[in-house]
Amino acid sequence: MSNERVGPGHHPRQSATLASEAATVPAARQMVREVCTEWGIDQDAAETGALLISEIVTNAVRHGHSHHVRVIAEQPCPDRLRVAVVDKSRRRPELHIVGPDAVGGRGLLLVDALSDCWGTDLLPWGKRVWAEVTTKAGDQ
Repeated sequence: MSNERVGPGHHPRQSATLASEAATVPAARQMVREVCTEWGIDQDAAETGALLISEIVTNAVRHGHSHHVRVIAEQPCPDRLRVAVVDKSRRRPELHIVGPDAVGGRGLLLVDALSDCWGTDLLPWGKRVWAEVTTKAGDQ
């Protein structure tokens, strides 16, 4: 894990490279919860961030075509939590409406509903899918 808290004018960030497998999801959730505690982010935002990272990691594991994923948590400003996952696929995730009997396919619907904003940044060798939520810093 890489803790990238840097000097004045920069925001705290932590990242980890994890295997692209289902067992990575709990580790990603735990990482988000731990950094939220360290940074003084409120419990509601921490739990929402943990759920968001679960869905984004699951999507990357299923569709990212990578052996590893990079899981990132950062606080771009005092009242925001951003979680992200980087994989090697350049295919953007697609939001689908699924029927009530569908077994899966609701992950991005949850991301869309729970986050303040989310998106995909294409990289030369893959993509970063991210989501942000508003926080109440220091209100644990």
